[in-house]
Amino acid sequence: MSKAFWAAIVAVIVIFGGILLFKGDNANAPSSSTAKPTNHVLGKGTDKVTLVEYGDYQCPYCGQYYPVVKQVQQNYGDRITYQFRNLPLLQIHQNAFAAARAAEADDLQGKFWEMHELLYTNQDAWSNSSNARSVFEGYAKKLGLNVDKFKTDFASSAVNDRINADVVAFDKTKLEKSTPTFILDGKLIKPTSVEEFNKAIDEAIAAKKKASDSSDTSTTSNN
Repeated sequence: MSKAFWAAIVAVIVIFGGILLFKGDNANAPSSSTAKPTNHVLGKGTDKVTLVEYGDYQCPYCGQYYPVVKQVQQNYGDRITYQFRNLPLLQIHQNAFAAARAAEADDLQGKFWEMHELLYTNQDAWSNSSNARSVFEGYAKKLGLNVDKFKTDFASSAVNDRINADVVAFDKTKLEKSTPTFILDGKLIKPTSVEEFNKAIDEAIAAKKKASDSSDTSTTSNN
């Protein structure tokens, strides 16, 4: 076959590869092997308890849980650490990855939690949109961000890598992929109300305190 033929084949592969990498807003292109999971946290964790949520911004259940989780986080404040990580379910939520991109792009301008709230409280406004990106750009403008930088970051491989690194971190838990998933100090919990969250967290705090007291007693006895 001619060199021209093979050159054409290579060109098609390069173009197609680019499409896979930056296909619209919803493609979860391969992540850099060095990409680290996100670190979006609230609270200082003075009671040494961490609640991790893996969420999907388009998931209606995540939207319903949002005010519950917000209330729990406010109830405990700095006593616990609350962490959010991305788990967009692309097969069923067409705009989930784009929404995660929007949140991560806002994070690069210091407004992650503000976008996080807008995405969940306005979920119905963009979930089924054929042009969700324009909605997200409107949110960025509303938050006073540099919209041009937002657009650049939104489409960047760095933002893509952040999201996929979260997905990889979730896969390592070996849990069933569903949202929202709540992990309290390494253990899966399935609360359905503020009260059930409180109960689980209080038990985790008590267990940590008991373990700490036992350690202190053991150290004192050995001395």
